[in-house]
Amino acid sequence: MSDKNDGIPVSRTETNVAKQGGDAVASGDATDDLVKAIGIPKEQMTPHVRATIIRLLEDVERLRRELFNTRSRIEYLERLTDQDALTPVANRRAFMRELDRTIAYAYRHKIPSSVVYVDLNRMKEINDQYGHVTGDLALLHVANMLVENLRRSDLVGRLGGDEFGLILPHADTDQAVKKVSEIAQVIAEQPVMAQGKPLIVGGGPINVSISFGVHTLTSRDDAASALAMADKAMYTHKHEERSLR
Repeated sequence: MSDKNDGIPVSRTETNVAKQGGDAVASGDATDDLVKAIGIPKEQMTPHVRATIIRLLEDVERLRRELFNTRSRIEYLERLTDQDALTPVANRRAFMRELDRTIAYAYRHKIPSSVVYVDLNRMKEINDQYGHVTGDLALLHVANMLVENLRRSDLVGRLGGDEFGLILPHADTDQAVKKVSEIAQVIAEQPVMAQGKPLIVGGGPINVSISFGVHTLTSRDDAASALAMADKAMYTHKHEERSLR
């Protein structure tokens, strides 16, 4: 019976013999196992042949470990290239790629799904009044709140500046609006946090709020057009909020 690792089939016997190294050359049982594994007649299994085969098996084992480490490193670097530099969410490139996939999946399986455009209100005012470090903490706070209050199947991405995008599979317009409205309320009520405590600047905590727009995906959409529709809905929502003040 064979194990398979990284596409290289190696029998358990071969692996065990390789691990035994030089000791296997002197072992009669190991020699018998090696004869069976390699298929070389026992009379041809000279000490030199045995030692050469064992060295080759050790080289295969070393290469397998190196391949595993290389793949792990590649996966780590891919995660870095997909993550926003400031916040623990996807960057715009990764977000747009996933949005295209969600559109195709939603159309193929007739599953309602929505994209949400989120904008932080008064971000310029926060930067101007309290500084960009405080502004960055506000962005980080909102990103964390979005991640914590959405499902694992949802995706949060930072689109740039003070704007975020959400992908909500299995959510039509009403469901998406309801969910993000709840999150917006939580964000408005929760002061900006830093190191697990409310950030105090100028003698008091800082609160932020968001505006958002929802677009439910259609078969005519691509990532750019769907996001543009959500952006347009966000500006409509922001204008309506201002008119009520």
